[in-house]
Order: sequence, then structure tokens, then C-alpha cells
Amino acid sequence: MRFTSLVVELIRARPRLVVWLVVLFQAGLWLFLPLLLYRSPPGDLAMVLAFGREYQVGTDLGPPLAFWLADIAFRAAGNHMFGVYLLAQLCTIATFLTLYQLGRAIVGGQQAVLAVLLTMTVVVFSSPGVEFGPLVLARPLWAMLLLHSWRLMGQKRHNAWFAWSIEAGLLLLTTPAAIGLLLLVLGFALATPRGRRTLMSLDPLYSLLVIVVLVLPYLIWLFRSDFLVMPPLPAIYDLSGRALHWGSLLGGLVLAMSGIVLLVILNSGWFARNAEETPIIYRPPVDPLSRQFVYFFAIAPALLGSLIAGLFNLDHVVGGAGVALLMAGLAVVVATGDLIHLRRQRLLRSVWAAALAAPALVAIAATLFLPWTGTADVPTSLPANAIAHFFGDSFERRTNQRLRAVTGDPQLAALVAMDKGRPHLLLDAAPERTPWLNVTKFNETGGVLVWRASDTSGTPPADIAQRFPGLVPEVPRAFEWMVNGRQPLLRIGWAIVRPKTP
Repeated sequence: MRFTSLVVELIRARPRLVVWLVVLFQAGLWLFLPLLLYRSPPGDLAMVLAFGREYQVGTDLGPPLAFWLADIAFRAAGNHMFGVYLLAQLCTIATFLTLYQLGRAIVGGQQAVLAVLLTMTVVVFSSPGVEFGPLVLARPLWAMLLLHSWRLMGQKRHNAWFAWSIEAGLLLLTTPAAIGLLLLVLGFALATPRGRRTLMSLDPLYSLLVIVVLVLPYLIWLFRSDFLVMPPLPAIYDLSGRALHWGSLLGGLVLAMSGIVLLVILNSGWFARNAEETPIIYRPPVDPLSRQFVYFFAIAPALLGSLIAGLFNLDHVVGGAGVALLMAGLAVVVATGDLIHLRRQRLLRSVWAAALAAPALVAIAATLFLPWTGTADVPTSLPANAIAHFFGDSFERRTNQRLRAVTGDPQLAALVAMDKGRPHLLLDAAPERTPWLNVTKFNETGGVLVWRASDTSGTPPADIAQRFPGLVPEVPRAFEWMVNGRQPLLRIGWAIVRPKTP
């Protein structure tokens, strides 16, 4: 006890308690920080809510489950973003608790805690986890799928087939990358003797039936739509650029793991003093299949996901960085050995806490100080509630009807679509993306057009004026940012299309 801290003793004696404490701390941090700092949803979250409001079986954004859950959470919280932020953090909690269960089955409870602590330092599990959507929902589903895959292949627990089939079906309803992830699981099973024995029964057929029943409506929509098309392969002269893009994606994944790399370096024995006095976290020996399972699913999703994204010039790793890096911490723990020496305990705790706090400090600095350094917009500083209330109230006062639809600038229109009346969103530049509404129907039911005004006259952009001839713009409405700084006021041009039917 002289050389061992209370934290180490807690990891040894109460590993589950440690996991709950750190996971709830991180979830609470990223639940309340957006509520305090963000005046508009981060990323594409407003668009996710606009699409989820329609309850379509499928859209060009992918399978519907994440969009439906986002709208349900938003409505359950009284049309407040608290519900969506809470849902995102519940996904984070489920991801880490499932990872702990998987780690405990492979390396024991004490080292499983270390795997969870290492994984929490990966950047994608901090601020990007607030942006609920398919990439966030896929994380706990993928973690549960890996857990039950190990119980089937590694522990021979055939009662896990039903849970595995449910998770596979929900994953298919969440992300288009689910097919590739399931093929990875199937490939690992076929490549190992114990995996092949697991497949040689009737249970996989019953599981396949459950999966088909779950995803049948989406499959029917997919075959009837135009989205079941293989994207074109790049030309020969584009391959060098695509290879560089692949390298940048891999570099981004490595950079996201910088916290793990730093902690491993600081805990190494290269410069250690009094090595015999360091506390040790012990585990039972790991069998070869466990080692193969962890390494395969720590490397294959990241490598293949980035390769496919680079080949087809996608802006993020297929499946999301959270799925690709989920097993990184557990892989490091497995590679370390049966005995893990915790050297420089005080320094390790400080660096780990700094890795968790750094994204929060960056978010605070971007919100409070970035507006004073330049004129670039901070997307989360747009006054979403004021924008939505003004245009919804203005339309109702002018026409004596509630606002039914909004179009124009996609970012601003998605914010207006969050008004209490939840008007429909029309992407007038690409109406095929919003099949529930088109320009003709919009002109009949009426609505509001919004755009960013570059002058005080509020002249609409040429493309909007062309799609809506005879448009009479209103006086632009100016809104203040959360922190004005050196930025000019947010000036929004708008016009009302009056409904043609009473």
C-alpha cells in the first residue's frame, strides 16, 4: 500500500465501480457542456432531426433507425435538444459498458478497466459523440455484436444467437457499413476452426431469418429506390490522389489515438526507476483465439474502412472512426502481456485526465474565444431557437396558419424546421432528397424561404429566385451570435410563400 494509490486498489478490488464512475463522468460532461455552450445543434444534427421527423423507411442519408430515434428523443424532451444529447450519451455509456464486458471475458475485469480507460482517451468518443446520428448509434450496436460474437465463438454459448441476430438487424437499420462489418465477422468465423464449428448448426439459419424480418421493409425500399448502385471506380489518373486521401484518413485515425500512444510511452519501462516497486495488474493467460479476435477487429475495420473511404473519396472512414477504433484500447492491453506494470502513476493519471479534458477545453475556446480572433462562423453559436421562433411566428401572424414547410439555405432551413410546429424541410436545390415535399406542393401549402443576406435589401440568391419566380423578399432579419466578437450580425433574408388554399 505504500507505493500503490487508491485508484489502483479500486481497479483491483472494484473494477466495475471504476468503469461506472469514469463512464458516467464523461457522459455527464458531454451532456451538460453542449447545453451550456451550444445555441444550435452541432454538425448535421439539425438535418438528422428534419429527416427523422418524416419517418421515412429510407433516405439518401442511409437506413432510418438513427433518424427515428433522434426525433423520438427530441419530442419526448418537449422539442428540446436535451433529449437528443441524452440519447447520444446513453449510446456512449452502452458502448463502454459493453466493451468492459467483452474485455472481462478476454483479459479479466482488472485489465478490462484499463482497456476502457485507454479507449476513452480516443478523441472520437468525446465531442463528436454529441452529434447523434448513424455513426454514434452504430458504436454500441457494434460493441454488442462483438461481445456476442465472442460468446458464440470463444465461449460456445449458443444462447447468444438471438441477441446477435437482433443486434445485426439493428446495425443494418443504422448504417450502410453494417454489411461490411457483418462480412468481417463472418470472415473471421470461417477463418478459425472454432468459428467454423459455431456456424455448423441450425442456429445461424434462425438468426438469418430474424435479421431478414427486421430489415425487410428497408430492403424493399432499397430495391425500389435508385440508391442500390455501386459507385463508379476511380480512373487510373485519380488513384494517386485517392491514395493520398487514404493516407490522410489513416493519419486521422492515428492522431485520434494519440492519447493511447502517449500513455503507453509514459508507462514504458525504458526510463523507469525502482521497477520492483510498481503495482501490477494481473490477468489469466489469454488463449490464441482471443488474441486473434482482438487484433483482427482492432485492425480490419480501421484498415478496410479507411481504404474504401479513400478509394471512393468519402470524407470519413466507412462505419465511422468510433467503430474503427473501438477495440484499440483492448488490443493494447492484450499486446502488453499478462502482467501490466503501472509506472509513474501520478503522471499517468494527469495525462489521462488531460486527454479527457482537452476536447472540452477546445469546445469552450471555440465558442468563447474564436469569435474574437476572426470573422469565421462558429456553427454551434447560431441562435437556433430565436431563428426558428421568429420565422414560425411571422408566418403564423401573416397567414393565420401555422408554418408547414421551410426551404432555402439548407443549414438555416434545418434550424427553422426545429420550431415547435415542426415544419417540413424542402431541399429545393435537390428535391429528390426530400421526397415528402416538392416545389409544386410547397407553393400550394405555403411556407418560408430563408437565405443568408449579403446586404440590407435582402435580395434572394439567383438560384432561389429562379426556382421561385415572383418572390417578394422581406426586410432581412438580424440575429446576434452567442458571442459577437469581431463577427457581423447574422443577417437572414427571407420571404413568405402564402398558401393557395385556405
